[in-house]
Amino acid sequence: MPHGLVGRTVLRVLEEKNFKSVNYVLFSSSKSANTKISFLNRNYVIQELKDDSFDKHFDYAIFCAGGTVSEKYVPIAVNKGCIVIDNSSVFRMDNDVPLVVPEVNPEDIRKNNGIIANPNCSTIQAVLPLKAIDDKYGIKRIVYSTYQAVSGAGRSGLEDLESKADGNNLKKFPYSIYNNCIPHIDVFMEDGYTKEEHKMIDETRKILHKPNLPITATTVRVPVSNCHGESINIELEKDFDVYDIRILLENYPGIIVADNPEKNYYPLASVANGHDEVFVGRIRRDYSVENGLNLWVVADNLRKGAASNAVQILEKLL
Repeated sequence: MPHGLVGRTVLRVLEEKNFKSVNYVLFSSSKSANTKISFLNRNYVIQELKDDSFDKHFDYAIFCAGGTVSEKYVPIAVNKGCIVIDNSSVFRMDNDVPLVVPEVNPEDIRKNNGIIANPNCSTIQAVLPLKAIDDKYGIKRIVYSTYQAVSGAGRSGLEDLESKADGNNLKKFPYSIYNNCIPHIDVFMEDGYTKEEHKMIDETRKILHKPNLPITATTVRVPVSNCHGESINIELEKDFDVYDIRILLENYPGIIVADNPEKNYYPLASVANGHDEVFVGRIRRDYSVENGLNLWVVADNLRKGAASNAVQILEKLL
């Protein structure tokens, strides 16, 4: 779906990886159909997504158009023999659908019945360091506090920040995001948590194969264009050495450790922007609990948090 932020980023990542040995067809809603786009040194005419779009056989499809579109068209694609990598939240918690971050649980890809779900952006960047640590020390509890960029809310979120709207002409947020941090991402649930917070809790448990892991989350939208930051507080099952944690993370695929307090070196959105790696820093012991650990984690939510992760799944399939 090439006219959304994630769809366009998927195309950019495919170009960077030089995926030329694949025949592509690009689909969108009727609003963007019939427009031309240059991709991998070829001109494509974007086609309107319809009920019969998958009658011509496709091996794989990446869906980046939101829950309503996925709910309708993903089953159609699968019934026509296509394997779908879906960016929406529709199928993530389905027991028959693997929820995959390739550095963390690539073996789950094999369990697909035609659908592989791409996790939520804020979950993806968190589970890389968590998996590295869990494999050696075991995780007892997680506390998430997120600082999420407006691009995670789509183009209208970016426009709200760029326009510095005073509250009268907002397109996405309930309050002006300019000069504000809004502790409200997605809809509120009956228990007072937002849907985004539930996503992080439920998806982390599924990806790490720890269905009963105690996790709590507070997700906050901040006036940053792109790249999510996360403070992750972890209780471990075993005692640990902070230096060893740092070495574990440095050696884990997809992670860049940026952690030197003496030189004011720590992960920043401006540095992570445009990268596929997850940046981890502020690695330090939490003395308030036994075996407590704090991390600060930053990643590009449009790339690793969505598009690049989907393309990595496609690479594994291929």
